[in-house]
Amino acid sequence: MSAPDLMLLALVIPLIGAVTIVLFGKIPNLREAATLVTAVSLFAVALNLLPVVADGGRPDLNLIEVLPGLELRFTLEPLGMLFALIASGLWIVNSIYSIGYMRAKKESNQTRFYVCFALAIFGAMGVALAGNMFTLFICYEVLTITTYPLVTHAGTPEAMRSGRTYLGLLLGSSIGLQLAAIIGTWYLTGTLDFRDGGVFAGHVQGPVIGLLLFLYVYGIGKAALMPIHRWLPAAMVAPTPVSALLHAVAVVKAGVFTVLKVIVYLFGSDFLRESGYGDWLAYIAGATVLTASLIAMTKDNLKARLAYSTVSQLSYIILGAALFTPLGAIGGAMHIAMHALGKITLFFCAGAIYVASGKTQISDMHGIGRVMPFTLFAFFIGSLSVIGLPPMGGSWSKYFIAMGALESGQIVFVAVLMISSLLNIAYLLPIVARGFFSPPSDEIGSGNVAATKIKEAPLLCVAPLCLTAFGCIVLFFYADPLYRLLAPIGGG
Repeated sequence: MSAPDLMLLALVIPLIGAVTIVLFGKIPNLREAATLVTAVSLFAVALNLLPVVADGGRPDLNLIEVLPGLELRFTLEPLGMLFALIASGLWIVNSIYSIGYMRAKKESNQTRFYVCFALAIFGAMGVALAGNMFTLFICYEVLTITTYPLVTHAGTPEAMRSGRTYLGLLLGSSIGLQLAAIIGTWYLTGTLDFRDGGVFAGHVQGPVIGLLLFLYVYGIGKAALMPIHRWLPAAMVAPTPVSALLHAVAVVKAGVFTVLKVIVYLFGSDFLRESGYGDWLAYIAGATVLTASLIAMTKDNLKARLAYSTVSQLSYIILGAALFTPLGAIGGAMHIAMHALGKITLFFCAGAIYVASGKTQISDMHGIGRVMPFTLFAFFIGSLSVIGLPPMGGSWSKYFIAMGALESGQIVFVAVLMISSLLNIAYLLPIVARGFFSPPSDEIGSGNVAATKIKEAPLLCVAPLCLTAFGCIVLFFYADPLYRLLAPIGGG
């Protein structure tokens, strides 16, 4: 099968899966089997595309010409290949986790949940494979709309309010700002294609460059750059598998992926660096990294703390891209993968703790590690990766971003990375220390460690979080293939 045919298959498989899930909606075992088969099939297709892209191929698929020179077009390059692998691969473990979580909590509307999940992955794959900004914008909006029912899954007044915030900020920013930037790009350059070196050189100069960059960056609300970030903490009302989708598998990763695509393939890193009109972005990203980390330290609700951690970590990726250096771009792209595995592990652990003990507040988790040792040890590993300590994958992406800062001569951002890592330690590791070294509360167990009974969440919840925690370690030792895949985006 040719690469373009595989790309088409990658777009079609989630849609077929959604239909199949509907057909088996009243038979839970078949419905969930359909979800898993769809996820595995999609990942297999992505793996078959990897050698083509790794060898320098750029498969192209044109579906329809909307206007002369404006096509619904899909082109796969290294950055898109990375995102496709993350979205399809983590869909498998998230699906396994979802089955354990949704059954344990006896959640309602499970068929709708799995259908919307499949449609969201369709949107994510469209974003990953998009060959121009027009196609990416359409798939970006599909992702927003299909995840709205997941955010409001509970149907409570709080969930509906959070859903309105989610939809309002994401649609408002994309239609009000991003669409304006896309129209401006088309008017000024005559193209929306993603090209090596960008499309603006020779067409745009002066402050218009900074204005377009502002419209794009703040129009891509899923990147959660402050102050357009409130939708992300608001969405924490959703079930934990949805939180994992938002933070690790698709939604926020689609945001920072799009920012990277815009900087590398629309503007061109060299063009932005030489113009000087994009320098402000690195400072905004650095401020978001630190501010969100400080806010995370104040949150007692575990998911809320992890949500602000995500806001901070996403800005590492934007910072790497905004350095406009090869190592910065590669480091930012690598952090998409490193953060995905680390953060999905942390959210899986938060959900497992809730399933097994009903606890959501960190202050109530004294001794939780004594009754849930597998879960909290996985949380420890995920935390180390998010902090950026060896031997965890997150250490490599932060290293390359720091090298990118030195490459650009901006040592202030090395200081930002160091301070933020200390803040990461301050809001993550006390959770582990409280869980393992504090005496268990009466609700959890006795103070006698030997007498404390192990009470982990169901196996389908615990196995995925152990797997993703192991993945954090694997990425440390196998970072070189990832670096080689991404080297072309830095001009290597």
